[in-house]
Amino acid sequence: MKRLGVAVVGVGFWGRNHARVYSELPNTELRAVCDVEPEVARSVSERFGVEGYTDSLEMLKREDVEAVSLCTWSTALASEAVRALKAGKHVLVEKPMASSPRQAMEVIDLARRSGRRLTVGFIERFNPGLRRVKEAVEGGKIGAVVSATARRVSRWPERIGDVGVVKDTAIHDIDVVRFLFAEDPVAVYAQVGSLGHTRFEDYAQIMLTFKEGGTAFIEANWLTPYKIRSLSVTGSEATIYLDYLTQEITVETTGQSVKPRYGVEEPLKLELQHFAECVLNDREPLVTGNDGLKALQVAEAALQSAARHRAVQLRW
Repeated sequence: MKRLGVAVVGVGFWGRNHARVYSELPNTELRAVCDVEPEVARSVSERFGVEGYTDSLEMLKREDVEAVSLCTWSTALASEAVRALKAGKHVLVEKPMASSPRQAMEVIDLARRSGRRLTVGFIERFNPGLRRVKEAVEGGKIGAVVSATARRVSRWPERIGDVGVVKDTAIHDIDVVRFLFAEDPVAVYAQVGSLGHTRFEDYAQIMLTFKEGGTAFIEANWLTPYKIRSLSVTGSEATIYLDYLTQEITVETTGQSVKPRYGVEEPLKLELQHFAECVLNDREPLVTGNDGLKALQVAEAALQSAARHRAVQLRW
């Protein structure tokens, strides 16, 4: 079996998980890590027995590195993606992929022109629970979909410093509802605020409306004292609930409540394995750069809505 040579740029909390998974997958070989903090780069490189770098340009010169995961601060993601693509590497860039839609479009265009694979780290797409919800929706098991409600709340993660809760957290659920409804929202209304972090918003309520009549409600904050990652989808015949953390699904109808039992799988492992397979087999990834761009555009519209205190129409 051919193994894909990979590296990780930004090996803080989440980047270390990428490095761990790459070292465990049968179709990838972790060959280098990079972090601007020398001690972090040294520690993680020693842990996995690979070369550590503090300058991604130096690391990207390696011919045995064919693909990279970019897990840097949000404001550095686009510039690192451009570096990697110009060096001829395939790229998995974590959300929100760029600081602005314009930057995201530049990354997408560069990937297209260079013939490299580009995917965005919307990990929930690889949560087995969400896959089953999608299958239920597509199979008509809950009838016509009316609305979806997502909650993604917890205490403030100290690693965050350059974006607020909308682009860091709610953007996952923006992508999820686009995926579930199989269409783009046509309008967004949002309220945001900050109670503990004056630079960026730490709570948000977002409502999205869709052309076919569906509605999505997203709550995200860094204020709740415990972690909740949940989704409910209401249809004309049933409602389906998902706990992302346990991957448990509950389907409720008028007469019964059913909770199927499934095995638990690690979404990050499924995501990175899929990325490697797409590169090795020259296939389009499930999550494209365009998915990342559209989620970012909706997130920007949500922030504009909150600033203007009115709904923002989306034109695609």
